[in-house]
Amino acid sequence: MKNKQVQYQDWGLIDYKEAWDKQEALFADTVKIKTEQRNRQLALADDVPVENEPTPNYLVFCEHPHVYTLGKSGKANNLLLDEQGLQEKHATYYHINRGGDITYHGPGQLVGYPILDLDNFFTDIHLYLRTLEEAVINTLADYGLKAGRYEGYTGVWFDADNDKARKICAMGVRCSRWVTMHGLALNVNADLDYFNNIVPCGIDDKAVTSIQAELGRPVDMEEVKQILSHHISVLFGMKLIR
Repeated sequence: MKNKQVQYQDWGLIDYKEAWDKQEALFADTVKIKTEQRNRQLALADDVPVENEPTPNYLVFCEHPHVYTLGKSGKANNLLLDEQGLQEKHATYYHINRGGDITYHGPGQLVGYPILDLDNFFTDIHLYLRTLEEAVINTLADYGLKAGRYEGYTGVWFDADNDKARKICAMGVRCSRWVTMHGLALNVNADLDYFNNIVPCGIDDKAVTSIQAELGRPVDMEEVKQILSHHISVLFGMKLIR
């Protein structure tokens, strides 16, 4: 039975490692449920149905103190700071188990962690990423900003078809047994200077931007959360439980 209900959680400003551990716990619980269900089915004849419990889904929003994270396929030399430089910037660094290269998280950046059982929605990781991108694109459109995709890359960009290309939202996910974790990072009012200390996502000739930079004014983070969560829920056909 597919469960379209998604528990919305706002973790506020939270240490990256603490959020990672909380994500891992929710992710592991869902994977455990699916593994136990599969084992029960394997123990029975193929034509004997198993009454499975619905698997949970979560949409987590948060912000992090200054931190750089490197995906499992990334290159460590895309971080341009040594240990002393990290301390001077009051930043931390983690090599983690999502896809993608290096990125930055910090205050003023909205980080979204959908922990979804895609069996409840659709089992297509590329469609999953494109749907998250579409939710961000629609959110930016609500602010009068026209964003889109950059062929060959994940995330959301402005002017991807010319030499003024700049990235506003990075993405990197992990998926096991069709359960997702990690997710997206949308620059809302983020301090963009911190991106000067990395080669963002391993791309050395493109700029980064934020909603604040594009509009010339800060925007309300709570408002962005409401708009983005709405677009995610509509595009995935989910019912958010707040």
